[in-house]
Amino acid sequence: MRVLDWVADGQVRLQEAVDALPPHADTEPSALPGWTRGHLLTHLARNADALVNLLTWARTGIPTPMYASPDQRTRDIEAGVGRPLAEQRADVRESAERFRESAEALSDDDWSATVTSGMGRQIPASEVPWLRAREVWIHLVDLRVGVGMDVLPPDLAWALVGDVAGWMTARVDPGIGVELSAAGHGTVALGVGPVGVTVTGPPYALAGWLIGRGTPEALQVTGELPDIPNWL
Repeated sequence: MRVLDWVADGQVRLQEAVDALPPHADTEPSALPGWTRGHLLTHLARNADALVNLLTWARTGIPTPMYASPDQRTRDIEAGVGRPLAEQRADVRESAERFRESAEALSDDDWSATVTSGMGRQIPASEVPWLRAREVWIHLVDLRVGVGMDVLPPDLAWALVGDVAGWMTARVDPGIGVELSAAGHGTVALGVGPVGVTVTGPPYALAGWLIGRGTPEALQVTGELPDIPNWL
């Protein structure tokens, strides 16, 4: 599965960045408002374990939600923030290994099983690796270690453009119609109205603008950019 390769490659880049952090860097701010790097590292580890729950659900048929309660995600993050950086490094590495092993344990039939995402959507288990790939690559950028959206593999960045544009289409003004275009990748529609704006650029720049990790300066825009909802 190609997406699992994106997960593995992103984890390597993430782990290299985490291992290179100087002492106490985990207490410094990340790019996410109100979160230190320690918050982000703990979140990445617990996200891997939460997605393991969904893979376990797909393999066994026993409903195993990402989180046991609505507030578990927040409580787990707060509980892990104060740990020494060395412990957080190990947690990021070991939780990623648990995810890899869980994915390898699924049969072809298991990947078609239906599970419920943390947002309450029913999805095939085959979508779970994409949820992880998204987390790893985007939060690598959020760590504030000198890595920008341009490190995302172009095909992954383009998949992210399609994913986020689809999510936003249901949340923007019904009259909005935007065509997103990247050379060699095609076009993606944002909104359902008549196309009044075209936005062209490399996949990473389009994705960065959509998810608030970049600015439109790297994009060619015909028309006036619409207001888009925040995506986190």
